[in-house]
Amino acid sequence: MTKPKIVLLGGGGHCKSVIDVIRLENKYNILGILDVPEKIDQSLLGVPFIGTDEIIPELAEKFNYFVITLGHLGFPTRRKELFTSVLKYNGELPVIISPSAYVSRDSKIGMGSVIFHSSVINASVTVGVNSIINTGSIVDHDSIIGDDVHISTRTVINGQCDVGDMSFVGSGAVVSHNVSIGKNNIIGAGSVVLKDTNDNSIYAGAPATFRKKFS
Repeated sequence: MTKPKIVLLGGGGHCKSVIDVIRLENKYNILGILDVPEKIDQSLLGVPFIGTDEIIPELAEKFNYFVITLGHLGFPTRRKELFTSVLKYNGELPVIISPSAYVSRDSKIGMGSVIFHSSVINASVTVGVNSIINTGSIVDHDSIIGDDVHISTRTVINGQCDVGDMSFVGSGAVVSHNVSIGKNNIIGAGSVVLKDTNDNSIYAGAPATFRKKFS
């Protein structure tokens, strides 16, 4: 059976990692990558750059499947815009799951989310749309990961936590049991979050403390 083609939106370092997951999952053939005009006719890990996001409407009519491969940190709004654009033109954003990840059958993963190698999604976890659970991360029971969230590499989200929409939790961070991370937060790498955090803020350290409010 011929595998459906999928288009990647964003061609930086994060895209390389998603390409690896897609190839290992082996459900889709990668048609190409959309990025800035300067990259057209170049390639990334053997995948060609075929245009900019201006051709999303044209591609959606022919190939249907897309995945957001633009990195999150610094670009959460742009990721959200691309996601909305694909849906506007009736494209589909499938869930992409590495075969080396464990995803409980009692969990729910929203459209367009990518679950990377060696990650663990335990029972009764909900992951929202267009989110990233990066390599080696653990999301324990009954936790809720919002929309457009990036849980970075080797992060531990303990049970009954809530990570707000558009938040980034840095590599190696640990979020303690029953803690809520506010919307649009950045949690620094290696932080230990023991208390709830406010929206639109940066926290870092062990234990994590407030560092800055977004304007």
